[in-house]
Amino acid sequence: MPTMDDMRQGGTPFDPFLYAAVGEDRNGNTVTVLSTLARLGLEPWEAAAELAGLTQAEARSRLDGLLARFRDVPALVQDHAAISQRLIDLLPKTAGLRAGRATERLMPAGRIGIGPVLAIGVLILYLIQTLFLGSDGAGN
Repeated sequence: MPTMDDMRQGGTPFDPFLYAAVGEDRNGNTVTVLSTLARLGLEPWEAAAELAGLTQAEARSRLDGLLARFRDVPALVQDHAAISQRLIDLLPKTAGLRAGRATERLMPAGRIGIGPVLAIGVLILYLIQTLFLGSDGAGN
């Protein structure tokens, strides 16, 4: 999810997609992709990032399925496939492995995440504390 700093600096790469109109609801209000995803119970930026990480065909299929479930916009009932294609074209081209086979991102060889480093650091601090403060075996 974007931070407030991201939004102040011009938004996210997903903004053209998220703020694109999907149609008008029954009251005549324009409904955006962001609103559609939120009404479907999804976190819009996470859903956009997930779609961007898929191939174009997979993303179109996934978005088409989501739009087919959304009943607040009458035009989507009849034309969700064409609308989903138009919207997928708004996703950033460099955000994921759009032409690739896998959607997971691997860490470069020889690099470890911060989690194991922190765990080892905490373990070392615990051992140092135990060594210097000692224990009388009675939990004191």
